[in-house]
Amino acid sequence: MVSLRQVNPAVLYTLGRLACFLVVAAVLYVFGFRSWVLVIAALLLSMPLSYFALRGVRSAWGARIEERLAKRRAAKEHLRATLRGEDEDAAS
Repeated sequence: MVSLRQVNPAVLYTLGRLACFLVVAAVLYVFGFRSWVLVIAALLLSMPLSYFALRGVRSAWGARIEERLAKRRAAKEHLRATLRGEDEDAAS
């Protein structure tokens, strides 16, 4: 079984946005909204709801992106140092 901490935050955020939309659409349907008005109203109301409700997931997603960028920058700097002949591991 996969725990929520192992799931990619982008997937969690996408599923969370979809869930917010579906919940809002269901509530609006109960109140009598139908057709394209239901879809538009659900989209407009679910956007701010998901912005606040999914703040933690969005932060985790941003942290994961920043971590990947830091690793990429470090690898790039290591490659440049190797190409300049400054890498100690390459000299051995």
